[in-house]
Amino acid sequence: MTGNKKHIITMTALLLMGVGVMKSQTVTGTVVDSETKEPIVGSVVTIPGTEFKATTDDNGRFKIDADATHNIIMFECLGYEALEQNIVPGKGKHANLKKGASVNLGVVELVLDAQIISDVIVSSSIGLARKTPVAMSNLNKTHIEEKLGGQEFPEVLKPTPGVYATKSGGGFGDSKINMRGFQSANVAVMVNGVPMNDMEWGGVYWSNWAGLSDVSRIVQTQRGLGASKVSAPSVGGTINIITRTIDSEKGGSFVYGMGNDGSNNVSLTLSTGLTKGGWGMTVMGGKSWGDGYVQGTEFEVYNYFLSVYKRFGTDHTLSFTAFGSPQKHNQRSSYDGLSVEGWQKAANYMAGRSPYRYNPTYGFGMNGERKSSTVNYYHKPQLSLNYQWDINPKSSLSAVLYMSRGYGYGTTGQGIDATYSNYWYGASNGTLNMKFRHGDGTYAYDEVQKMNEASDHGSLMIMADGRNDHYWYGLLSTYTHQLTPEINSYIGVDLRSYKGVHATKISDLYNGAYFTDLRYRSNVDPANNYKAADPMWKYEKLGIGDVVYRDYDSHVEQAGVFAQMEYTKMENLSAFVSGSVSNSRYWRVDRFYYDAAHAKSQVLNFLGYTVKGGANYNLDAYQNVFANLGYISRAPFFSGGVFLMSHTSNEANPDAVNEKAFSAELGYGFKNNWVKVDVNAYYTLWMDKTTTRWGNLDQSKDRYIMNMEGVDAKHVGLELDAVVKPAPWIDIKAMVSLGNWKWNSNATAYFYNSESQPLSNLSTGEIASAVGAPDHVKFTLNQKGVHVGGSAQTTMSLGLTFRPTKEISVGADYTYYARNYADFTLPSYTASNEFTLQEPWKIPDAGQLDLNARYKFKLGGCNATLIANINNVLDYEYIMDAFYDGTNNRWQDAYRVFYSFGRTFSVKVKLDF
Repeated sequence: MTGNKKHIITMTALLLMGVGVMKSQTVTGTVVDSETKEPIVGSVVTIPGTEFKATTDDNGRFKIDADATHNIIMFECLGYEALEQNIVPGKGKHANLKKGASVNLGVVELVLDAQIISDVIVSSSIGLARKTPVAMSNLNKTHIEEKLGGQEFPEVLKPTPGVYATKSGGGFGDSKINMRGFQSANVAVMVNGVPMNDMEWGGVYWSNWAGLSDVSRIVQTQRGLGASKVSAPSVGGTINIITRTIDSEKGGSFVYGMGNDGSNNVSLTLSTGLTKGGWGMTVMGGKSWGDGYVQGTEFEVYNYFLSVYKRFGTDHTLSFTAFGSPQKHNQRSSYDGLSVEGWQKAANYMAGRSPYRYNPTYGFGMNGERKSSTVNYYHKPQLSLNYQWDINPKSSLSAVLYMSRGYGYGTTGQGIDATYSNYWYGASNGTLNMKFRHGDGTYAYDEVQKMNEASDHGSLMIMADGRNDHYWYGLLSTYTHQLTPEINSYIGVDLRSYKGVHATKISDLYNGAYFTDLRYRSNVDPANNYKAADPMWKYEKLGIGDVVYRDYDSHVEQAGVFAQMEYTKMENLSAFVSGSVSNSRYWRVDRFYYDAAHAKSQVLNFLGYTVKGGANYNLDAYQNVFANLGYISRAPFFSGGVFLMSHTSNEANPDAVNEKAFSAELGYGFKNNWVKVDVNAYYTLWMDKTTTRWGNLDQSKDRYIMNMEGVDAKHVGLELDAVVKPAPWIDIKAMVSLGNWKWNSNATAYFYNSESQPLSNLSTGEIASAVGAPDHVKFTLNQKGVHVGGSAQTTMSLGLTFRPTKEISVGADYTYYARNYADFTLPSYTASNEFTLQEPWKIPDAGQLDLNARYKFKLGGCNATLIANINNVLDYEYIMDAFYDGTNNRWQDAYRVFYSFGRTFSVKVKLDF
């Protein structure tokens, strides 16, 4: 933005009139975002017509000398409207200050410049404080930089009400996040307003976005239905990550960090700044690598980011953004969690280290080479082209065209039958698999190799790459028009096209001569694939690169429109009503279980819609109240919804229906110069959710999949978020979230084996005649009134940040979890047509203390920052995730248990130039 653009606002300064006689005066204050109230770092403060200049520090504070003959001060920062105001109220540009005056302007609020930021905040997906009537929280880049340390990106949101973030198996990037008790498939993740959730099952793989923490400008969480203008919103909440576009000044930064277990990271960022011609570019590249906290979870990650910006005149803005994170990391499977007792026994394998670091699939081959049955490699670059046209003072058009080309794999152990396939798992229902296990606890990959070498029938166990490539294109566009001074209207389109290419290809025969895919080829129906008519086809000798288990394409197309009306009356009342309609089309093309004549499934369409509304009323300059309600009818997911066995079958779910959700929320806010408090209550009724569960069969030693239909849940709760600043050098942040989430209906369950075939007998694993046929096993699951598991229903946090000087800050954060119920599977076998789910095991309450510190100094003419983090300072290892079988709900019966990491640390230095 240029200095010629003047935006005069009502001054908010507090004046300390002068004493003494001096030639120059000192002006101080703090610059913050007008909506988020977060400090703005790097804002340029000048006295027009003079050489006096200052820049706000990491706390948004500034100090500048002012010539006694001038009374105007200017604030400028990229992404915000320039602000010019009088230093002394009532005195204009040419009025003189009293000599020796010392002025404290207090808090100076800058307003986001819609013309600058429209390229990244697509369709107004960021909520505004005291205006947007939803519960929301914001984290700025300084908070992320200080608090994240060596944690996973979702974990920086731990102090947010309703959020529960865990590390899952503990591998790099394998963390997960729940909001208000809803799992990741029902939490929308957006980057610059663009949806990122997987188009097939709705979840997010955070390992694909390892570099986002380095380029995030602000992260906003909107709980509940949220305010994002897209045609298919979430149920639990929305996480919108707004990245940097271009920096306000030419320069860059270099970062090097290190931490526990050999972790290292390095990155370089360069920016041209905004040139006089309206061009700008920011580019970042980095690398992270390490051994991993969990045994055998080595990782190597690259990340990159590019933003090119161009303003054409005053009406048109165009920007291009590209980012991605090619990575490879070893994992600990989410199925390899042991029982509580099993973890204690694992101490025998860890040579004095924490038993909770043990990885049941860590091991070596015959020649001492590192082997793993759980490896993930993926690269998911995201490209977007953003356009903003300010048509006239009342109308504008924004659009983003985006694409993602994901490619990679996760390794999957295969066997000649179900028994051998399941040997690849390190544990089963919390019990360590001892079939291939050395005395030191390592998985005996060498014994698998020796077994295959001795086999006369080729390899009995092999490793394959489960490839999951995709092509994803989308267009999100919004037209805005001001109907009257009080009413704005929005209308937009949300178009998405997705194709997933899935194939499992042999990558390691483990010293065998060949492999026969008897397990899966034996179950191919000759009516669907003519090759199966040949009795010898299933005995075909396969080698490296040949396909086993699955080979199919998934297709998802979504087309939606949305509209919204916003009403604003003076500064007190703002309200909105919005709606959307979208159609989702699904189909499969299978090349393994079907021949060319039968490859394509039927095309299925599901029409969904949303209706939302809300209002915010500012009672006065300090208080506001808001309310919202909405109803969603959302198409079921491709996987586990429309196609129950999406990996292996074109059979559609005959009972697939839209999931529905009704939500209502009330909130109250209070803020003044030293305290900000937000409290809200919510009610969400989730209906007709399609849910999938796993368990073990009895005699066949195979796994089953249970598909439940007609599942309802009721989520209600109370949330409080507060920030207190009793002095300029201290911040106190507190959060309390109290939820009560229970299943609200009983459900009908159908059973399938791990090959996605309908079961007629849960003991022997016998196959039913068809999906939904009379011999297809089903029963009623009585679960109404039982607590929903998988997420702590009570969370609290308290954070303190001390800033004794401008150069030093020290922070401490304590997070507490309670009423965390185990999730459930079902018993290995039941002959009954009815099963009553018992109240889950309640995991013991726990908490974690984290520390961080920052020191700013000069190094070789550069501004340098040293940041240190110690997470879980007290080294208290507590249970974060667990399952139970629905019947026995004692701690002795829990399995797939995972503990938190113990004490970890990280240190990094940042040079700005």
